[in-house]
Amino acid sequence: GISWSVLRSYSSASAKEKVNTNGTCERTELLKVLKARAKQLQSSNVPEVTVNKVELAPLGSDKYQDPLQKAVPPGPTEEQPVPRAQGDSPALPSNWVRKLQKETYLQQLKLERKLSVAASHLALGAQAKPKAKAEAKPKAKAEAKPKAKAKAKPTAKPMKSLKTPKPPKATATPVTAWSQSSADPHSVYTHSKPRVGAVKEGAELEQPQRVLNDRDSSHHKVLQETIQSTLECFLFLQQPEEAERFFLMCHNSVVRQKLLDINAYNTVMRSWAKKGCLQHINQLFSMLESVGLQPSLDSYAAALECLGRNPSSPKAIWRYLQQLQSNGFHVNELFQKCLFEEDEMEKVLEAIRTVLPDYQLPLPLKTQTCKSSLLQDFYSEEVVSYPKLDFSVKELQERFQQQLEMELNDTITIESVEAAKPLTPKAIEARELLGTLRSQWHDAILQALQKCKHSMAKSKRLLRKNLLYPYLCLLPDEEYVGIMLEVLNTLSPQGESLAVLAKELSSKVYSRYMTQRKLRSRQLEKVQAVYGDYIHLLAKDSQPDQYLPREYWEKLVAEAGFGTSLNLRDSSWSFVLLTRLGMYMLELLVKSVKVPRNLLNPRLNSKSIPVLYHIYSFQSTWQVGLIKPHPIFSQIVTDAAETRLTFSSADMPMLCPPVPWTSPHFGAFVLNDTKLMRSVDGVMQHQLLLDRCPLVNLHPVLDALTQLGNCAWKINQPVLDLIISIFNDKGNEELDIPPPLSEAPRPPSAPGHSSTWSKSLRHELLQCKKKTAEMHSLRMDALYKLSIANYVRDKVFWFPHNMDFRGRTYPCPPYFNHLGNDVTRAILLFAEGRPLGPRGLDWLKIHLVNLTGLRKSNALQERLEYANEIMEEVLDSADHPLTGRKWWMSTDEPWQTLACCMEIAKASRSPDPAAYISHFPVHQDGSCNGLQHYAALGRDLIGAVSVNLMPCSVPQDVYSAVAQQVEEFRKKDAEQGVKIAQVLQGFISRKVVKQTVMTVVYGVTRYGGRLQIEKRLKEIDDFPEEYLWEASHYLVRQVFNSIKEMFSATRDIQNWLTESAKLISQSGRTVEWVTPLGLPIVQPYYRSRSTVVSVSLSSLALKCSSSAPPCPTLCCRKPDTVKQKNAFPPNFIHSLDSTHMMLTALHCLRQGLTFVSVHDCYWTHALTVDVMNQICRQQFVALHSEKILQDLSEFMVQKYC
Repeated sequence: GISWSVLRSYSSASAKEKVNTNGTCERTELLKVLKARAKQLQSSNVPEVTVNKVELAPLGSDKYQDPLQKAVPPGPTEEQPVPRAQGDSPALPSNWVRKLQKETYLQQLKLERKLSVAASHLALGAQAKPKAKAEAKPKAKAEAKPKAKAKAKPTAKPMKSLKTPKPPKATATPVTAWSQSSADPHSVYTHSKPRVGAVKEGAELEQPQRVLNDRDSSHHKVLQETIQSTLECFLFLQQPEEAERFFLMCHNSVVRQKLLDINAYNTVMRSWAKKGCLQHINQLFSMLESVGLQPSLDSYAAALECLGRNPSSPKAIWRYLQQLQSNGFHVNELFQKCLFEEDEMEKVLEAIRTVLPDYQLPLPLKTQTCKSSLLQDFYSEEVVSYPKLDFSVKELQERFQQQLEMELNDTITIESVEAAKPLTPKAIEARELLGTLRSQWHDAILQALQKCKHSMAKSKRLLRKNLLYPYLCLLPDEEYVGIMLEVLNTLSPQGESLAVLAKELSSKVYSRYMTQRKLRSRQLEKVQAVYGDYIHLLAKDSQPDQYLPREYWEKLVAEAGFGTSLNLRDSSWSFVLLTRLGMYMLELLVKSVKVPRNLLNPRLNSKSIPVLYHIYSFQSTWQVGLIKPHPIFSQIVTDAAETRLTFSSADMPMLCPPVPWTSPHFGAFVLNDTKLMRSVDGVMQHQLLLDRCPLVNLHPVLDALTQLGNCAWKINQPVLDLIISIFNDKGNEELDIPPPLSEAPRPPSAPGHSSTWSKSLRHELLQCKKKTAEMHSLRMDALYKLSIANYVRDKVFWFPHNMDFRGRTYPCPPYFNHLGNDVTRAILLFAEGRPLGPRGLDWLKIHLVNLTGLRKSNALQERLEYANEIMEEVLDSADHPLTGRKWWMSTDEPWQTLACCMEIAKASRSPDPAAYISHFPVHQDGSCNGLQHYAALGRDLIGAVSVNLMPCSVPQDVYSAVAQQVEEFRKKDAEQGVKIAQVLQGFISRKVVKQTVMTVVYGVTRYGGRLQIEKRLKEIDDFPEEYLWEASHYLVRQVFNSIKEMFSATRDIQNWLTESAKLISQSGRTVEWVTPLGLPIVQPYYRSRSTVVSVSLSSLALKCSSSAPPCPTLCCRKPDTVKQKNAFPPNFIHSLDSTHMMLTALHCLRQGLTFVSVHDCYWTHALTVDVMNQICRQQFVALHSEKILQDLSEFMVQKYC
């Protein structure tokens, strides 16, 4: 999902957040609202407004602008022509519009003047009071006064929080061993007053106009990420001079210097270490001391690496080793805790052995064992034989090479499943034309990119537009062009939002950059070597079997010795930086790609027009920026009817078993960067929590994810072929197969100009457009899923897993996986087959009845008897799915039902059904899983019976129980003469109350529940419409009363969780807790604010969603109290649900079962359903035998009180 929307701020609510509520600001705000309304009125004839001129970001948004606001180079300045309807004249602004614009401009000037005066007073006040708080805003001009800076006293204290001492005078600089060892007294690093040029560069780079305070942790972190990633780029490009220049520019700025943490210094040191330049490293150590920062292990590793590359006197090496020890470190820690790349470790070791010839590398740290009381048996010393895959070592090696090749290529192109119609002359011509155009576009984009890079390179000052330059040099120019053309080729005719396209472009660059880093650092070589030994654990023809995958991988890594680290240093790019880079590439694409206007109509002139247009569409009070292709391009693509699809390698299932998860930073794909915990862009709290958490506490979660990912799959080919045949034959909406756009409703003819259309005609046209867009989206989604399935139809494949912030697990490939719809699940089989055994066929039949949606309230034996009764229908469906009686089509899950019919037919017709090898997954679904957890937490006996937590001969149905209870309440009220209770006679059913009962556990309110019940009542034809509101209001009250009576403690627990979250968030903190398995969780809900990112194409306001942290230029993170308190109960229950699933997964692994899950729905072979059911129940009892609520209470008291 996208973490922010593309928003242009014209709403009054947004304006109030940007300016103070004085009279001037209120007037400016009113003008903005009027301006937005004017635009809406002007665009009322057309739903989209095309623009060819950038509009400035609204005044007052400076404090919301991103740290690289001024860093984007301007794109080509050629103006885009604006397409108009034939005969239309350019729209001229009326006098009142001009007056409105003028008034707005004057008010903005007045506001700027007032803010400037206020800033001056603040600056003067700060000078008059030396002890002023660090939160005061420094004035830009004050930074250029060397006298004021020279008066600052040096300090050697470590930097606390964000308060960093000012650069001292040259005479006050402490004389250290590092400065004494410098050969050049006029080194590039001086601590006298900064040169004017440097001050100006720093001032121009500075974007925030305030000194950070302790509450700016998110802000501070993102700015640090931006600086750090830029330095990492220069390190990757092997340009230490540029890294030094950028570093000095930040260091010589009062505000930016506070953002330079030890990692920034270390990165510059590493750049010079690779060149063997000890003088620069000495000076960086001197600078560290002058600003009160302590060198870290990485600092000493860089210095020793430098000394190892450039033979130096033993005296210099001894000096660094002694300083390392005096700072409380040990030499062995260099090899135990530092992350090395390429030959860095060898050079450090070489330097150490110059003075300590007999030094031996330390033994690897012993891996700790998880002590969780829930997993004492699982992690016991007892030797256990874990299941093997049905592949030899050689076969797994071949599959690993195929996967590695796909990830190295980054993308894969496959054939579409759409019917390959005979090529018409028109299609052939269109394909040739498209090929010619793409070649021309390639050259045009390449030329524009090289021109812009050349312009950036010529500038000797690294500021503003040039800050993106290193990010445009990480890959060959051809790769950037290829990425831009990929996005162009996949663009929908309806267009796409700027934010989505920008994120897609920059993410592709980042992904390929990380791949190159892994190649250069030799990490891939080590992964290949370790994986080559790791597959012996999984292969059927190998020996080791007493290890968990993670344990065996860690053992192999330890045996491989020190060297290149498998965990690379973190070099993530901030979401603002990703947006800026993507916007810049998108701008190049829009400006460079053109097509002759007369391409499809020779009567027109041959003027070149843009292929892509930047337009705006209104969504509520916001203008949303879109990039839309010209109809000429869309028509050519349609005529060409190309049948090949290109996917990222991370979007495809893996062709070999995934790399086991061993830490929050390593696991899943071989090369593709994968997060252990998926989150919206910009969220860092989860990662920080995981990094601080002891690794041993994460072992259960890591092992569970590895277990889920190690399940091998294959395709159910007969079912897939049936689905593809219907897909290519105009689809079938009843069977959930989307029809093609040729089946979309035809819009009515619209005579004359759009201004003359009636309201009903506009509405009909809008509905047709909406329906067409929906059909296109659904069709493409199905096309992607079926094409990927068809590509792997003869292969065995795997789905690596990760999780969300609550611990719920998901497959990493987004399109095709077992969490998909009925169609997707029907075509998936376990690659491993197992005999049905004595009860396997019965479980297949029970599973079939469950899929039909029939006999839900019957006992399992009754469901089995019903399956035997309908065997004739089952066999007919299996033998003649499209030509028979088609019984399977009328069920709840038709495609899974059909697949099960085919499996039952094969098994029942085999000579010995018990020996039949079945690959079919059988599901066991939880019954209102959330209420099960609440009933167990509150020890509600009546509620426990209704959700099957107590032994019972017949499966209980909580929805029917609630409906029955509500009916009893209704009867009593009807007897007492309550009118609405009498009206409702005969209308209360399981279906009416089900959704409300199901969502009570997720915090649904009475208002939301009333809407749900009203919707169900509307579906009943005979229900009198005039009583809808009153009936739904009455029923929701009775449903809540019934649940309160059945689950007496559930509401009390919910209220306690809600109230606790409310108090925590009102104190300015987010709600955190730790699951019974030791996974730390934090709720990422904050008040949404906007960050403006401007390029010449457009000004984007990136609105942080409710699940994102504050934007990087915003101060004082404030939790969203409403979302924090409302989300805590359901999120807490979700975390318990995922804990139970992981416990079940781990114990199934220990018993040798194949196990996967779709949240609370567990899958295994028919043979092992009984064993899985037993494990599931045992682990539920074990989980709720823990003091869950007491532990949560103690945790919150300790953390927040």
